[in-house]
Amino acid sequence: MTILLILFAALFAMGLFFIFAYVLKLPTVKAAKAMLNTERKSKRASQIIEIYLVSWAVKLSKIIHMDKYRKSRMSSILKAADISMTPEVYTAYAIVKAGAVLTGVLPCILIFPMLSPAFIIVAVLMYFKESKRADERLRVKREQIESELPRFAATIAQSLKSSRDVLTMLENYKKNAGAAFRRELDIVTADMRSSGYESALTRFEARMNSSRLSDVVRGLIGVLRGDDGAVYFQMLEHDFKAFELQRLKGEAQKIPPKIRIFSFIMLMCFMLTYLVIIAYEILKSLGGMF
Repeated sequence: MTILLILFAALFAMGLFFIFAYVLKLPTVKAAKAMLNTERKSKRASQIIEIYLVSWAVKLSKIIHMDKYRKSRMSSILKAADISMTPEVYTAYAIVKAGAVLTGVLPCILIFPMLSPAFIIVAVLMYFKESKRADERLRVKREQIESELPRFAATIAQSLKSSRDVLTMLENYKKNAGAAFRRELDIVTADMRSSGYESALTRFEARMNSSRLSDVVRGLIGVLRGDDGAVYFQMLEHDFKAFELQRLKGEAQKIPPKIRIFSFIMLMCFMLTYLVIIAYEILKSLGGMF
């Protein structure tokens, strides 16, 4: 009987999918793949489920409206996080993905109703995870860039002794920068060539939304306006090194509990080794006495 119910639920779900696909006029797999290549750059783009989720998100985004401030802020975050989606599609995608998980409640009601709350909880968690995905990706990217700022500030301080060409400094440092920082330097240098230097640096600062990077940009703008800047970047180098050392100490203190367990096990093994040797010698001595 259980097998028949599972088979009925699977066939019923497939039938509903084909009916809704015909009614909603969903695109074919090839058309959805072509659309996904322009909507999202991800390794999961080849997955058929992901293709349909984005297709439904594009349709749902037409009825999602945002105020101007929220749309502008989310658009800048998505751009900085390298997510090629509009704010409406991004929001709709989180809703659609959570809704796809929520559809698991339907077969659970027929087969095992006690499992239905689990799907509801997972759907809510999925929505919050997807809605915060851009912020999390931007946070990781910001941390990667901030870890390079001490070396970047030291390089600028040395370069100012012989030149004051900010664009050349950025071009030279770009050759040895990390992947995330190099990509941002490519954008800001191209922006500096096509527009004003100060406006390009200001957009770079606003795009990353980092207080440490703001200090660097402020110093570069000061150099463009005629300030010396060498002492300023030397002070930044010292402060950034202090911040980086503090961050590394904080990470070192976050020892996973399983490592502590393994350390405790190793300690017990060492103690057991000594105890076994001591016990063996005691038993050997007692054997000689009797």
